Amino acid sequence: MSLTKRLGVTLGKATSLLAFSIATIAVVFKGLDDPEPVHVARMTSDMKRLEENFRQQNKSCFVLGASGETGKMLLQELQLRNIFSKITLIGRRQLNFEGKEFDNLVQKVVDFEKLDDYAEAFQGHDVGYCCLGTTKAKAGTQGFIRVDHDYVLKSAELAKAGGCTQFHLESSRGADKGSSFLYLKVKGQVEADINALDFDRYAIYRPGVLLVDRQESRPAEWLARQFFTAFSAIGSTSMSIPIEMVAKAMVSNTVLQPENKVEILENKAISTLGKLL
Repeated sequence: MSLTKRLGVTLGKATSLLAFSIATIAVVFKGLDDPEPVHVARMTSDMKRLEENFRQQNKSCFVLGASGETGKMLLQELQLRNIFSKITLIGRRQLNFEGKEFDNLVQKVVDFEKLDDYAEAFQGHDVGYCCLGTTKAKAGTQGFIRVDHDYVLKSAELAKAGGCTQFHLESSRGADKGSSFLYLKVKGQVEADINALDFDRYAIYRPGVLLVDRQESRPAEWLARQFFTAFSAIGSTSMSIPIEMVAKAMVSNTVLQPENKVEILENKAISTLGKLL
């Protein structure tokens, strides 16, 4: 085969992959449109006061998945806003940080396959944030289910038993335990299972495609991000969001007083919350 033909075949495959990725996203999100955020901006003018009041309560929190993209951004936002007296990172390995701003960090290294042996790591926290997750491509079907459902649910159970009253879960747009898509089904199932634990407050965040440059290579996600980044430049979309907006929303929402003990925040609501400060 000539060089010209080989290039043509390669380009054709790349174009087909892009078209397939966009089509897949369209199918998954078809018919989904975020409802207008309800009371999301209910206390925007009082945010500084609310944060100060929360800060005075000397609360502590833990973060699951701090080594991931959202977790990193969430930790950065928590450090910047300084609303907790202590932040505990719970993960499978020690993370390296430099600077006095990390003096209030505590790290707990655990084996997620034996979480019952590490119940102490989940004790004594007021608020829990979960950004833990993997992919089927990276971990295989069973590995994905184990991480995104089993690890997350067991962590929530131990946190509740350890006194945690407020739990914030990063999920996904379209999450539905009845979905025919494995990813969305698992996300929806873990949402429901944690809801059954009856936290005093439970917030679920369902962002669309996360606009972030990952350090690890995920070709399909990269193609989707290019599409939505370009689309966002033309007009707003309810199917994508910059990752920093998710982190900002999770922190801002922590200090607000919701009308309901269980909240599901879709992409538009997350975006609105992320712009409060």
